[in-house]
Amino acid sequence: MAIYDYEGHVDDDDVESNKDVPIDTAWELQQKKTFTAWCNAHLRNVNKQINVIENDFRDGVMLIKLLEVISGESLPGPERGMLRFHKIANVNKALDFIQSKGVKLVSIGAEEIVDGNPKMTLGMIWTIILRFAIQDIQIEDSSAKEGLLLWCQRQTAPYKNVCVENFHTSFKDGLAFCAIIHRNRPHLIDYSQLKKGDHIKNLNLAFEIAEKHLDIPKMLDPEDMASRKNCDEQSVMAYLSSYYHVFSGSHKTDIAATRIANNLRMIRENQNLEECYETISSNLSDWIKIKLREFGQRDPQTSVSAVEGLQQKFRLYYRQEKPSKLQEKARLETTYNTLQTRLRLNNKSPYVPANGRLITDVAKNWSSLEQADKIYEEWLLEELQRLERLEYLAKKFEVKCSTHEAWTNGKPEALASNDFRSAMLSEMRAFQKKHEAFQSDMTAHHARIEHIQALTEELNKLNHFNINAFNQRYNTIITTWDEMRKLSSQREREISKALTALEEIDQLHLDFAKRAAPFNNWMEQTEEDLRDTFIVHTMPEVERLIAAHQTFENTLDEAENESRQLQLCAQKVEEIASEYKLVNATQNPYTNIEPHVLPQRWNMIRELTQKRSALLHRERERQLANEKLRREFAQKAEAFNSSIETHRTEIVKVSMESHSSLEDQRNNLQKLEEELNRHQDKLNELEHVNQALEDAYIFENPYTVYSMPTLRVAWEQLFTLLHYSVNEIDNQILTRDSRGLTAEQMNDLRTCFKHFDKNNTGRLEPNEFKACLVSLGYNFRDDIKNSLPNLASGSRGSVCAETDFSRIVNEVDPGHTGYISFDAFLNFMTRDNVDEATEEQLIQSFKTLGGDKGYITAQDIKERLSASDAEYCLQNMPVLNGPTGDSGALDFESFAYSICGRKPTS
Repeated sequence: MAIYDYEGHVDDDDVESNKDVPIDTAWELQQKKTFTAWCNAHLRNVNKQINVIENDFRDGVMLIKLLEVISGESLPGPERGMLRFHKIANVNKALDFIQSKGVKLVSIGAEEIVDGNPKMTLGMIWTIILRFAIQDIQIEDSSAKEGLLLWCQRQTAPYKNVCVENFHTSFKDGLAFCAIIHRNRPHLIDYSQLKKGDHIKNLNLAFEIAEKHLDIPKMLDPEDMASRKNCDEQSVMAYLSSYYHVFSGSHKTDIAATRIANNLRMIRENQNLEECYETISSNLSDWIKIKLREFGQRDPQTSVSAVEGLQQKFRLYYRQEKPSKLQEKARLETTYNTLQTRLRLNNKSPYVPANGRLITDVAKNWSSLEQADKIYEEWLLEELQRLERLEYLAKKFEVKCSTHEAWTNGKPEALASNDFRSAMLSEMRAFQKKHEAFQSDMTAHHARIEHIQALTEELNKLNHFNINAFNQRYNTIITTWDEMRKLSSQREREISKALTALEEIDQLHLDFAKRAAPFNNWMEQTEEDLRDTFIVHTMPEVERLIAAHQTFENTLDEAENESRQLQLCAQKVEEIASEYKLVNATQNPYTNIEPHVLPQRWNMIRELTQKRSALLHRERERQLANEKLRREFAQKAEAFNSSIETHRTEIVKVSMESHSSLEDQRNNLQKLEEELNRHQDKLNELEHVNQALEDAYIFENPYTVYSMPTLRVAWEQLFTLLHYSVNEIDNQILTRDSRGLTAEQMNDLRTCFKHFDKNNTGRLEPNEFKACLVSLGYNFRDDIKNSLPNLASGSRGSVCAETDFSRIVNEVDPGHTGYISFDAFLNFMTRDNVDEATEEQLIQSFKTLGGDKGYITAQDIKERLSASDAEYCLQNMPVLNGPTGDSGALDFESFAYSICGRKPTS
């Protein structure tokens, strides 16, 4: 790029002969003033300034500093010496840097700058202005000088009395400057009050406002511009370039502020979710620890009431406290999934909770709690059973002993008496049989003695606190028992000696008693059975009862014969007693059953038998009607379930279609919902039949495996599947639109996903997902150990290690559910289409916000960001190290890396 001479003309030819030609003195003074102000406007960023432009750049040190500020790059450090060759070396470093930026320096050498040649110094500064302030101006196809002129023309086009044609005369009256300021900052100038003839007033107004409000130093002299026919073009261009950068930077600042606000909002929302997750997981983990310690206590209890109190406390935990914590656990999982989804959609690293706060850690602790409260509940039950056993044994011992003592009360005295010696033969026989019965009873009662002994031993083994009283009572019972055994043996021997004849009546009484008792017992039990109500639910049960009743009726002839035999026996006793006038002979000493009672009871049996037969046949008719209801319900239930399965298949089919658009799939699903609503009548019919079954107390149906509750659940699940499918398609539409995917791309991805979804579940297992990636061009090999080469950004044909596939699975399935949904697959395959908010974007945005100073101040942030965003930045942005930080400079680069969750690269 050729440099311009001081009158604005290219000076490529005959440069050697022109470099010593003096320039116009007034122009030289104007350029020195303008260029000095322009240089100081940049040098003030590092607290430097120049006074005499041809002298202050002679050693090259200030020139290097100026280039570092305006370029944002570091130059080699200046030489330490003050000799001429040191200065030339410093200036050459600066000139070499300028040439490295594509600038052709014509006839400008380090020696002229070191010698303080005004013309060469001004030419060098003009070259720097052109390269770093004017060259980057790009308006449509025009750049540099033409671009700056076109920008001024567009800025002043709406204003009257302003016609920008060049930089020589168009800015003499000052209106063009005022118009540019008013166009971008209308509140700073009242343009309607300006007059075209007030050149100096207009120029002073523009320069003062620019210096006060726009931070643009005063580079031009109003009186000089107004008095000259043509203004210095380079000076005007240098001054106008500052206007361009201020106002064009304002637009960039607004964009940067918006981008920062969006990123900060997203980051703060994610931080709120992280804090919510940490709070819930911390509280839940602390509660689980407290409960584990509580359930670990195993202090022995001394009473049933104490254990029941612990059980009541456990029931409150199980019914109230634990369900609420279970809801917190579900909320924790929902918060975690929401956070991971937001991070994944913004291509951020998955959120990894602190050690011990992972979802798997909480689930593991919850599992430990489940096991602990189960063991604690079992211990409470065992402890209760132990104490109840002790109370039971004590009560049982009391009952056994009291029963035994009541049974033995008066028996030793009766056994010792001689009342049988004055009895008649029948009475003697009765005495004998009664004593035999007593001995049998005593033999049977021996089992109670053994029970008392066993209870005493167990109470001793369990060390009951009142064991001495139990032992004393047991010893008294054993002593009395031994005495009774001796007296019983003695009475048996004495009665057997006094027994005599007269056996006939006595034998008849005995035969009657032996046969009457079992027959009477049979009739009592039969009467109970015939009076017993029956509850049946099926035909086989009724048939079994009818068959059993018929079998019973077949045995009635034998029972009737037994009844007649007993009546004959009683009649014979009456005949013998009447014949021999034996008044007390009819009294049967062997039984309390009266002979006239048996015929009455037998007639009752016959009547009850007929009634039960009639009841069973009526029940059979009722069960036949129930069978009809069962078959009707089974038929309708099978048809309704078949309809549900058909619609479920249709929903899955529509959801996974690859030949139609997502909008068509959503419309088809909505039509299916309308069709399902029309099937509600069939469900109502089933409800009607089911109500009839319930009214008939029919609770089992062997003709179908479906019940009304299962059909209701299946019906609700069908609608749930439909709504879930519609929601999933809406998410796919959102992903497609946000990623800019075409319908063909979506169909290709869906077809590939569906091809590897062998079970049509709408999700892939890890091995199916791997096969899908292989089909798309990824190659996974066990022998490749290098890191994954840009696989996450959708590269094809990469050869990657198996460990890298594990990282992919962790990325698409951060919750370790064991499967990959189509949404996760779609996000993974289209990540390149997302406009990522990177650290570099944030750094560049903050740099623009700070005016490209290399740092940012609190005032810059408050002017461009909202109050909440500015407060967040100021609370978290560190102070910049070094002298600049003492002036309130903030380190936005470290802040950008920290909020993006990464460390700055060296």
